[in-house]
Formats: sequence, structure tokens, C-alpha cells
Amino acid sequence: MSISLITPDPTADARRRTRLRQMRTVAVSLLVLAAVVYVATLGRDGWVGYVNAAAEASMVGAMADWFAVTALFKHPMGLPIPHTALIPKRKDELGRSLEEFVSDNFLQEQVIRDRLASADVSRRVGAWLSQEANADTVVREGATLLAIGLRQLRDEDVASIVTEVIVPRLIEEPVSPVAGRLLAEVVRDGAHHGFVDLVLEEGHRWLSGNHDTFTKVLGERAPWWSPPRLNEAVTDRLHLEALRWLADIRADPHHTAREALDSLLADLAEDLLADPGTQERAERLKRRVLEQPQLVDSSVSVWNALRKALIEALEEVDGPLRRRLVKELSTFGVRLGADEELRSRLDTWGADLAVFAVSRYGDEITAIITQTVERWDGKEAAGKIELHVGRDLQFIRINGTIVGGLVGLAIHTLSELIS
Repeated sequence: MSISLITPDPTADARRRTRLRQMRTVAVSLLVLAAVVYVATLGRDGWVGYVNAAAEASMVGAMADWFAVTALFKHPMGLPIPHTALIPKRKDELGRSLEEFVSDNFLQEQVIRDRLASADVSRRVGAWLSQEANADTVVREGATLLAIGLRQLRDEDVASIVTEVIVPRLIEEPVSPVAGRLLAEVVRDGAHHGFVDLVLEEGHRWLSGNHDTFTKVLGERAPWWSPPRLNEAVTDRLHLEALRWLADIRADPHHTAREALDSLLADLAEDLLADPGTQERAERLKRRVLEQPQLVDSSVSVWNALRKALIEALEEVDGPLRRRLVKELSTFGVRLGADEELRSRLDTWGADLAVFAVSRYGDEITAIITQTVERWDGKEAAGKIELHVGRDLQFIRINGTIVGGLVGLAIHTLSELIS
């Protein structure tokens, strides 16, 4: 089914129509002039005969080129002559040919890479981002769009993602190999020592400030027959020893308790990677956690808290998040302008991405040409194309008139010389 073409700019089309009409007038005027000269010099000899031959050839050339130009867009004089009105009749084939031309000449890997290399995109981006005003513009617009996008996410959407995407994927994926490798890396690098120090520090601080709570909890678990004074003495002693023990561990990086914890974590990491029993227990624990009904509600609550905090930070015009982003973008722009190796990597990645996109979606992109042309109304498409290129095609008629006259003059002269 064909549809009408949408005129994007009526004013521009009116201007093109006027210029086309002017050039048609020039071409027709030359044809009329040649006809007048031909009639005026008909049947006369001498040099006038040469003028008559030139005028006759000019008319032939003008009419032939008029026919050729007109046959592109419609039937000359309305006559259904074969192989005329080519664009209305064969617009679909022309669309397919144009699609193949674009695909073969513009969407080839080497063409894309050469074009991107000559564009020097990363250097230009770096120079632009290095100006703080431009970096601020990027952050401002990006923050606005991100805030809008975050607001559009509903709780139902987040819950659906958790239940239909994240949880099934986590259940399907074995946790033991990942947890084992991660734990082994942590133990090997000693990355957990800072956390252990924090726990010891907080534990010591809590024991120091909660003597009564500690002794009360222990006292409640003492035998009923134990004398109260003995309970108080024992719990006070246990509190003091616990403080000393935590202080010793905190002060000694090589304390036996620390080494025991390291050994325990290393063994656990090894068991997660190699022991079927440990792996099975880890999988059961994972499933129990993931199948808890409260998991979805907790995930949505955590997401809402993070989203609220992020939106507030993004919308704070002079807030620390925006200032930090502007500074980082500007610094990155300066680095991009100075670091040739970084620019080369980014340009290569950009070219690889463009080639991948074209190789994967190029056919769909170029198919838009054929699909769009097929939807056009044939006559209106011909009229639209004629508006854009018809003025230049009138030069073919003008040149045909002039060249035809010169060729006719040359042929007549040669004939006279031979005779």
C-alpha cells in the first residue's frame, strides 16, 4: 500500500518549484529559438544553409533530451510509451538498488574504520570535555535523564526483575565455585584483615561500655544453685578476660586467633572449590535465602532507598555528586587530549563497536530505504524527486540543444565538403 509523502518544508519546496520552472522556461525558450531560426532559414543556400542545419539539429537534440528527461518522471505528452514514467513504475526496484548501493559502498568495514580514523573522534571529544562548561552540560543533561528514568521504574517492575530474572539466574548458577575463588583471593591478599580489625575494635568498644549487659546475660545462664556472689565474680572475671583477649588480638597482627581464622577461611575456600559436601551445603543455604518470601520485599525496599538517595543527589544542582562528576569528566577530557595510547584504544573500541553494529544490524538499517520507497505513492514520489533534481536535469535539455546544433553544423559542413 502506498502513502502520500510528507513535505518536510513547504517553503523550501516552493522555492525549488520556482527554480525548476525558471530552468524549464530557459530550455523551452532555446527550443523555440531554434525552431524560429529553422523556419526563417528554410530552403536557403549559402551560409544561411549552415544556420538552418544547425537549427534543425538543435531542435532534434532538444526534443530528444526533453523526451529522455520527461520519461524519467511521467509519460511524455501523456502517451503510454514503453520504458517511460520510469520512477513511478520502478520505484521499488530503484529503492532496492539504492539499498544495495548504500550497503556495498558505505557500510563496509574498511570504509567505516577509515572514516572514523579520519574523524579523530576521541581527540575532539577530549578537547570538548576538557572545558568545564561542556562537562557541566553533559552532567546536567545526563543527571536529568537518569533521574527521569529512575522515577519511571515502578516497584512492580523491580519486583518482577528480581523474581523473574535475578533469582532464577542465581538459583541456576552454582555459587560454590564463585564464592570459593573469591574467598581464596581475599585470604591470599589479606583483604579481610581490615574487616577483622574493625570487628575487633567495635567488639572491644561494646564490651568496654556494656559491662552490666554482659554480666547480666551470663548471669541469667548460670545454674540456679550457684551463689549470686560467685556468679558476679565469675562474670566480672569473664568480662575482664574477654577485654584482654580482644585487646591482645587487636594489637598482635600475628595472633594465633588471627592465624586460626585465616586457616579456617582458607580451608573453607578450598572446600567450596573441591568438596562436594561443602558445595551441596552452600547450594542449600543459597536456595533457602533466595526462596525466602521476604527477599523480594527487602530487595524493593533497598532499591527504593538507593533510588531516593540517588535522585536527590542527581537533582542537587551544586551538590557534591554533580561537582565530582563534572571534575572527573573534565579531567578525563584533559587526559584524553594528552594520552595518545588511550585515544588509540578508544578509537579502536569505537571502530569495533561500529563495525559490530553494522555487521549485525546493517541489513535492517538499509532495508529502511526499500521499505520506505515501497510505501511511497509512485506519482508523488516522482514529483518529489523532480523537485530536488529536475532543475539540474534541465541543463541536459539546454546542453542537448546547444550540442545538437553544433553537431548538426559539423555534419552539414562535412557533407558539403564531401559533395
